[in-house]
Amino acid sequence: MEAQIVAWLQRLVQIPSVNPSHVGPSAQTVGESALVTFMARVFQDLDADEIIYDPVLPKRDNLYAIWHGSDPSVALLDVHLDTVGVESMSIDPFGGEYRDGRVWGRGAVDTKASLAVALAVIEAHQRTGKPLTQTIMIACTVDEEELGSGAITLAAWLRNRRMRPTSMIVAEPTECRPVIGHTGLVRLWLHTHGVAAHTSQPHHGVNAIAAMVPLIQSYNAEHARLQTTAPAALGHGTLTVSLIDGGRGMNIVPDACRIGIDRRVVDGESVDEVTAHLLTLAAVATNGAATHTFVTSAEAFYQDPHDPWIQSLCAFHDTSVATAPYGTNAFAYGDIPHCCVVYGPGSIAQAHTEDEWVAGTELVRAAAWYRHWWQLSTMDAL
Repeated sequence: MEAQIVAWLQRLVQIPSVNPSHVGPSAQTVGESALVTFMARVFQDLDADEIIYDPVLPKRDNLYAIWHGSDPSVALLDVHLDTVGVESMSIDPFGGEYRDGRVWGRGAVDTKASLAVALAVIEAHQRTGKPLTQTIMIACTVDEEELGSGAITLAAWLRNRRMRPTSMIVAEPTECRPVIGHTGLVRLWLHTHGVAAHTSQPHHGVNAIAAMVPLIQSYNAEHARLQTTAPAALGHGTLTVSLIDGGRGMNIVPDACRIGIDRRVVDGESVDEVTAHLLTLAAVATNGAATHTFVTSAEAFYQDPHDPWIQSLCAFHDTSVATAPYGTNAFAYGDIPHCCVVYGPGSIAQAHTEDEWVAGTELVRAAAWYRHWWQLSTMDAL
């Protein structure tokens, strides 16, 4: 089985799919469209019953494939097609070289490995000519490495179709361990405004940087307060003032200042309530003078670790559940699936690196679970 998965993964790595926000001179092509076109042909060759293009951004479509089984309940795999940039890589990012029992290249572990596993397993089953029991859906999503737009679009499509998958995997490298939670976030720019004047006569101006100081102090105090609350399953929320700029010159009273903030959201919190509280703090600290610009937000993801499907996954791999310090597409799905985990072959330690790789043994481990999850016999996959 390993040889078949490796062959699929090499083909996927060799098709560049760098997220436009990460593109540099070495990216070759921009975005996921070439890989979407390739995958549409693959799904057709693998006799998918439905192949659906779902527009997300200009020239950037999600692609869904569905194989109907006798059981109408849906097992859904979300695997993102985009990768981060390749400018700092020390290997051929699109070579897909196989050596030392590893496949090398951008996306090899994050997350083309999961897609290769799924394709090899389905291909092996199709060769048997046997009907499917489990209805299988693979969603190839775009823009995970930037704003998660593909996940948001997939969630809307599932709601519109009134489809509630019985089980769902969001593909990320987890060493085949089920990740049941990760923090969400709220990111904002906060702006204070002043009046420019010559610094030799500062009383003629209003200093926007000085006006920002109480707000920074307020946000620092809020972070400290969060650490004193009872921890959620994902720990404590955090608030970081992570960017600041302002002013036009050293001899000009600054008429503008802004800070960028990152608020990590845990289970039990909602991004709407967190955002409202952040803006209330800003209004109090600046007497209503601050304005804001929304950047992005994502709900925290948390799944009951005692769910029987999750426990079956743990038992299958003789492992335990985990939480992740990074975000994934799982933020978008809420209660749409009955149960959802983040799962995949390989380690996050290899993702986004200068020599990204995944071990062939990890691919085989994941394939064994996919056969079990999709109710395919071991013999069907050989």
